[in-house]
Amino acid sequence: MNPEALAGRMSGIDPFLVMDVQDRALELEAKGRRIIHMEIGQPDFPAPTQVAAAAIEAIRSRRLEYTASIGIPQLRQAISDYYRRQLGISVAPSRIVVTAGASGGFLLVLGALLNPGDEVLMADPSYPCNRNFVRLFGGVPSMIPVDEKQLYQPLDSDIRARWGPRTRGVLIATPSNPTGSVIPEEELRAIIESARNRGGFVIVDEIYQGLAYDDAVNLSALAFAEDVFVVNSFSKYFNMTGWRLGWVVAPASHVRGIEKLAQNVFICPSAPAQYGALAAFQPDTLAVLEDRRLEFQRRRDYLVPALRKLGFRIPVTPQGAFYVYAGCENFAADSLEFALRVLHEAGVAIAPGADFGVNQARQHVRFAYTRALEDLKEGVESIDRMLRRGRND
Repeated sequence: MNPEALAGRMSGIDPFLVMDVQDRALELEAKGRRIIHMEIGQPDFPAPTQVAAAAIEAIRSRRLEYTASIGIPQLRQAISDYYRRQLGISVAPSRIVVTAGASGGFLLVLGALLNPGDEVLMADPSYPCNRNFVRLFGGVPSMIPVDEKQLYQPLDSDIRARWGPRTRGVLIATPSNPTGSVIPEEELRAIIESARNRGGFVIVDEIYQGLAYDDAVNLSALAFAEDVFVVNSFSKYFNMTGWRLGWVVAPASHVRGIEKLAQNVFICPSAPAQYGALAAFQPDTLAVLEDRRLEFQRRRDYLVPALRKLGFRIPVTPQGAFYVYAGCENFAADSLEFALRVLHEAGVAIAPGADFGVNQARQHVRFAYTRALEDLKEGVESIDRMLRRGRND
């Protein structure tokens, strides 16, 4: 077999450039270079100690065989209780599917919904893997250019204008990656209603749910719609990235179909991670996570004005998640070249906008404030020195 022979779908799968930046950063570190990592959306906090202790206890005391494909009943109940206690939303445990990370959740939902050729409306910029998940099932991501005038989020008018004969549904994210913006409740309601009226689905990426700041409401689409598919994760708010655990809340009519896919594709989520996650919802754990959320907000409140002072264009202060989407057009014509320059000259790793779409992608970079405030300050000072040298050359 020709080792270069790949499926046709691979031609539409772009490399994840931020991982290339990270690889180069790690190479520089291996040579002794000091690098400030602001490229990857991974909290610098470890999993809460309560979670780690619960997982260790499960490893010691349980056989840890395959679990139910859609998760252990105790965890599905705990997630249901979390929605009720924290958000005032009633979600039956029977609608909750525990998954191998949010990525596994997207694969299960899209695998259950898409036929080849189906279009899915999505924002540009947005998280790149989501559009590639659509492509894996022969779907077509139909990208909607969005900008700061609409908080980098699609409007209901965009959905209605872009809906065509091949459109099957909508995939939206709130808070979003890379912009940290939140869809206003009235707009979210309208988007869901427009898709519903057209017989389409709505998938809501809520993996940053819980990480909301200022007056932004810690909102879930489940508060006013039972026919949406919500994907969430233990990675971001719960600081459990490497545990690879997430969940889907699906309409009751679709749970069995998703379960059949899970049985065949993943068998089950990680058993130790599931037993550990039971501790994520304890009051003392949630208190720790709230302190960490406030720390992320403090970092944001430093980084946004600091970057603006350097000359980055940031018209929208992020309302959630832990990213700053910044215009770099004052410094370079290409964001990837600029990101590599910042890495090599300033020792700061950031993500190029080209990862997140084509809409003004070359004019933007993303900063992740997932490092200690002291590191962020060091990184900003180093970029400032780099830019000053460039102006003096």
